[in-house]
Formats: sequence, structure tokens, C-alpha cells
Amino acid sequence: MFKPLLPILALTLAAPAFADPDASEGEANFKKCKSCHSIIAPDGTEIQKGGKTGPNLWGVVGRAVGSAPDFKYGDGILAANAKGVVWDEAQIVTYLADPAAWVKAATGNAAAKSKMTFKLPKTEDAEDMAAYLATLK
Repeated sequence: MFKPLLPILALTLAAPAFADPDASEGEANFKKCKSCHSIIAPDGTEIQKGGKTGPNLWGVVGRAVGSAPDFKYGDGILAANAKGVVWDEAQIVTYLADPAAWVKAATGNAAAKSKMTFKLPKTEDAEDMAAYLATLK
């Protein structure tokens, strides 16, 4: 196994199994994210109007970390991108629980940082959010 992927594998394995995520609950809970993130479809349709401090989350599931067009990412996320990390529901759940810890594990760099400081401490909320984001393709 490749050593750079070990921290990511460990994060994925450490993530709890999804109980029964509810995308509609995730959509309702997106209000917690709107101050920084929007969801805008490629045709310009605003699914969720929000801030521009964070990247557009349309199509985030299945997208390479740190690759939303026209967004200036921090060094930690760019380092995860350089390692080839792709967002999936498990990665999102782990990231939402503790963005700083996720970036450190994903990059293998204990000094790596995340610009996102918000956390969703309840696993169920993070699972619902990941399920909701997975519907946006």
C-alpha cells in the first residue's frame, strides 16, 4: 500500500458506518453552511444561495479535493489535492467532524491547516449533510 494514502485510509476506516442518512435533513441543516457556502448548478441556478468564503458545493461528491473553479484554497486543502484525494460521503463526514484533523491526516502533515473552522459535532448531522451533497450532480 502507498504510504501517502495510509492517513486517508485510516480516516475512512475510522469514520462510522452510515446509519441511515437523510438527505432532506441535510438540506434543512445546510442553513448552518450558508454563511460561507453556496450551491450553484453549472447552468447558474442557485440551489442554495450563500456566501463566497467557501467554495461552491455543487458536485462536491466525486470531485477532487480543492478543485472547485474560481476558488482560492488554503495550503492544507491544496496539499490534499496534490495527494489525489477525492471527496466521497465518508470523507465529507470525517471532514465536517473536524476539518483541521482531516487536513492533517489527509496530507500526512501535522502542521497542515484548514481554513474552515466550523464543525458538525453530531455524526448524524454530518452524514445527513454528506447524503444531501451527494444528490447535487
